[in-house]
Amino acid sequence: MRLSARPIAALVAALALTAGLFITGTPAVARPDDRAAAAEASDVSVAADTYTWKNARIDGGGFVPGIVFNRSEKNLAYARTDIGGAYRWDQAGKRWTPLLDWVDWDRWGWSGVVSLASDTAEPDNVYAAVGTYTNSWDPTNGAVLRSSDRGASWKAATLPFKLGGNMPGRGMGERLAVDPNKNSVLYLGAPSGNGLWRSTDSGVTWSEVTAFPNPGNYAQDPSDTSGYGNDNQGIVWVTFDERSGSAGSTTQDIYVGVADKENTVYRSTDGGSTWSRIAGQPTGYLAHKGVLDSSTGHLYLTLSDTGGPYDGAKGRIWRYDTESGAWTDVSPVAEADTYYGFGGISVDRQKPGTLMATAYSSWWPDTQIFRSTDSGATWTQAWDYSSYPNRSNRYTLDVSSVPWLSWGANPAPPETAPKLGWMTESLEIDPFDSDRMMYGTGATVYGTEDLTSWDSGGTFTITPMVKGLEETAVNDLASPPSGAPLLSALGDIGGFRHTDLDAVPAMMFTSPNLDSTTSLDFAEASPGTVVRVGNADSAPHIGFSTDNGANWFQGSEPSGVTGGGTVAAAADGSGFVWSPEGAGVHHTTGYGTSWTASTGIPAGATVESDRKNPKKFYGFSAGAFYVSTDGGATFTAKATGLPAEGNVRFKALPGTEGDIWLAGGAPTGAYGLWRSTDSGASFTRFSGVEQADSVGFGKAASGASYQTVFVSAKIGGVRGIFRSTDAGAGWTRINDDAHQWAWTGAAITGDPRVYGRVYVSTNGRGIQVGESSDTDGPGTDPGPGTDPGTDPGEPPADADCSVAYTVTNRWSGGFQAEVKLTNTGTAAYDGWKLGWTFPGDQRIGQIWNASHQQTGAKVTVTDAGWNGKVAPGSSAAFGFTGTTTGDGTAPGAFTLGGEACAVG
Repeated sequence: MRLSARPIAALVAALALTAGLFITGTPAVARPDDRAAAAEASDVSVAADTYTWKNARIDGGGFVPGIVFNRSEKNLAYARTDIGGAYRWDQAGKRWTPLLDWVDWDRWGWSGVVSLASDTAEPDNVYAAVGTYTNSWDPTNGAVLRSSDRGASWKAATLPFKLGGNMPGRGMGERLAVDPNKNSVLYLGAPSGNGLWRSTDSGVTWSEVTAFPNPGNYAQDPSDTSGYGNDNQGIVWVTFDERSGSAGSTTQDIYVGVADKENTVYRSTDGGSTWSRIAGQPTGYLAHKGVLDSSTGHLYLTLSDTGGPYDGAKGRIWRYDTESGAWTDVSPVAEADTYYGFGGISVDRQKPGTLMATAYSSWWPDTQIFRSTDSGATWTQAWDYSSYPNRSNRYTLDVSSVPWLSWGANPAPPETAPKLGWMTESLEIDPFDSDRMMYGTGATVYGTEDLTSWDSGGTFTITPMVKGLEETAVNDLASPPSGAPLLSALGDIGGFRHTDLDAVPAMMFTSPNLDSTTSLDFAEASPGTVVRVGNADSAPHIGFSTDNGANWFQGSEPSGVTGGGTVAAAADGSGFVWSPEGAGVHHTTGYGTSWTASTGIPAGATVESDRKNPKKFYGFSAGAFYVSTDGGATFTAKATGLPAEGNVRFKALPGTEGDIWLAGGAPTGAYGLWRSTDSGASFTRFSGVEQADSVGFGKAASGASYQTVFVSAKIGGVRGIFRSTDAGAGWTRINDDAHQWAWTGAAITGDPRVYGRVYVSTNGRGIQVGESSDTDGPGTDPGPGTDPGTDPGEPPADADCSVAYTVTNRWSGGFQAEVKLTNTGTAAYDGWKLGWTFPGDQRIGQIWNASHQQTGAKVTVTDAGWNGKVAPGSSAAFGFTGTTTGDGTAPGAFTLGGEACAVG
């Protein structure tokens, strides 16, 4: 299977904007240099109670094209993904920490990371070049993000062009590099013919290096007119020779890789003032990476006949002697014997002349990893044939921590399960530890901590080193009332039955194995009955389960099916309606041994079932709503005037016939949230919801008469995840600016068994699980923009309070803090005003989820309007950044409306 984050052209076009990792602490909010400060963070938006967020653990699930170790600090490493952000390695926990969860809806493309650079001179500094597509699919230009606290917070320099973290050639690199001698100087290789760019002020501003002579000319598919395959892959890597400079002075010798098969390597010997093609270089190939071993003076190139990361039929490895100018072909196999390109390459900084490389596009029978201890003169392989088709491996591969990496396969030799991987464009030897190596694949990060056993004739152990890195694209989610709490439909790896949210599932859905699951459903009154549909190279495209998704059997399908589409199960499991790609809407009784075309509904319609009446199904297409009362045999058009553009998703309320919520649309037309209580005959729009993209239901709050509604929406001018416990009369944002995950429009559902728990889809950051600190919930939620009704400084006289003040981050001259105000009384606050006095010279700079006034050391913080109502036992939270010449000591006392609060 070719697992990766594939282009989401259809998704983005439709949008018209186209492990148990527990996230707490610092909101890492980007502060773009070209935006006003007021636009940097939301001034509205906190929940009446505080939510915590984590991933439903899968561990991995997508392509990791880049791993970067810092060369001056041990155990400091970063990983980049093509659509799921960047991560920092946590050595103590042996896990990855996400760094870009703050990326918001409008700049969703910034979740694609085309390159990373870690500063050798000042290890606290890290840079990320971000942007997902260089064509029209991505609405925003790329940016270079910079952080002085290892990715805890970021600032951004928006570029005058786009970057392509999920474009062809994304495994090449690194395109972004920091001068190791003068770290205020950075270079960035740009795609699309935009050339080479340089910053001389630590990434704050950028300008083109006009002296650089070649912007590249290679495109994966010049005949493609979408701007995807025919994009010029441009400048693909930058490497410094640190020996040609000294601390504080610009490095003089710089090497640059270009996507041009005849002119793929250039050099400057005067600090970037002039550039020339290096004579004698190999031609007919693209240099995916260029790595310089400063101990030997050798520059190594891994080459392929294409840009990857999927393709590549021929490749070589060449060595350039930077002193003599001699080029040597040091490929581990003869050119005639290659059927793959070379990609990942790394040198052992502890052992001069030791290097490793990967055959990134060796899909069958497996990828190959090569190792040399004599500067490429001779090589050994991770596996060899003993007697074909049998293999002799130098390694053992233990995937017990992520067992689904075997794909449940039992292939014939020479294939194995699990495989060493595919799309292995990144491989790095720890610069401080010759025994540790990590490499990225299309599904995970593998690594070893006993690598040098390879050289002594022993075997070394490879295991997943991917905990915390969650990179799945989520298409659909379901939380049944019994059985597993969560079923997921995922791109590339199908989906899982999650019986424990904090444990990696043993295996993805099989029988059939689907490349991507596009839709799934369960029978509301019989949750053991589950159906899923998806994309595959051939039939079947549908599977059924009678034990809540634990086991599956393949279904038959109508003629002409080419893709999954959407599917719905009758409330009692007696039948199904399927709207696949390539064929019209069909219905069946039983488990799909035969299908009959439905009438009265157009092909491609989205289908769902009523959650009480097993004969009733619903459909939507192009602004019209359709209803069937005979098990999907015939449909009748009902309500019209609904969104005719963009993606539209709708759900029927469990246990109630005919109660339907519909979300969707596009900024160029109708866009919002609607409800029908008459089985789709008519819909009423929620006037306060400006935009909405997905809707789901969860357990009702204590004392509430309606199930909790969750939406991914824009309400009160703020994009976020919202909750209502009063059937949409009031809404509360339950995520925050540190937890936005770019695009969250595909699916959302609450948990029918746990109040407040919500499952949120992302396009690259896996399944986000939100847990409410209020286990029972208030009867109603505060609505955005509601009138507080009383002076915010005068809470009820019997209202008590406690305050938790946490400094979440410190840096030279500044700090970041979070404040949680909890109502410990018996009556609700109807507006609040919190006061304190800072020790020393601390001053608030940016504040979110509240407003403030400060006179000297005295601070008054007022609610943001819609978070003014705080029920007993619930909390409101806000955060801010501040300046200080001291250490940011926390205030020791707080008042609410002039009355003292407990602290802690």
